[in-house]
Amino acid sequence: MREILGRRRRLRLRRRVRPAQLDAVLTCATAWQWPVLPGVGLEAAGGRGDRGRGCACPDPECAVPGAHPFDPGLLAATTDERMVRWWWANRPTAPIVLATGGRAPCALSLPAVAAARALAELDRMGARLGPVVATPTRWSLLVAPYTLERLGELLHAKDRVPSSLRFHGEGGYLVLPPSEVGAGQVRWERAPSAISRPRPDKGEPVPGSAAPWLPDVEAVLDALVEASNSAPDGGSRLAY
Repeated sequence: MREILGRRRRLRLRRRVRPAQLDAVLTCATAWQWPVLPGVGLEAAGGRGDRGRGCACPDPECAVPGAHPFDPGLLAATTDERMVRWWWANRPTAPIVLATGGRAPCALSLPAVAAARALAELDRMGARLGPVVATPTRWSLLVAPYTLERLGELLHAKDRVPSSLRFHGEGGYLVLPPSEVGAGQVRWERAPSAISRPRPDKGEPVPGSAAPWLPDVEAVLDALVEASNSAPDGGSRLAY
């Protein structure tokens, strides 16, 4: 009888422990109201032998293994808790994909070496930064939502913009931590910090009750362009 009771207790404890992936995606979708969906992910271990794990999508030459939507497609991104729970109950290790733009955060990404240089310069300037997502090869700075028209105006003022600098706006997406993709583990280089908002009844702040603060795109664009231009892998220049 004691063994049976002990086994039941262990089972109850296991049920209470939620995977980190599910905790993270529920925070994004329900607490921060960021629309998310599961990424395609990687093949099962051993799927490609010596070539390592490739993308689980049908394209054998996929340029971003594991790091993109497939089924469901990007338009399925949601903040609905029941849908999110159902997706990750069926695919508990699926990457977390954020649908950028609209009311959701946008992002600018650049090679990791250039990004580290840009962050150091922004810190030196005393700029306030929002969350920064990092993989071994690229870092992405989350910024407040911007329109393509606004971004176009800002880029038009530049003489040249490096092609290695990428923009994740309306109709785009970004993989969030903790996810594993072909480039490696996705992590927070700068963790999100939530804004405190007042309690409606007392006017007292409630820490962590709102989405993370995000800077305006204009506040970080110059530093990112400069860092990308001077990086060895800065890529070709785009004239505007």
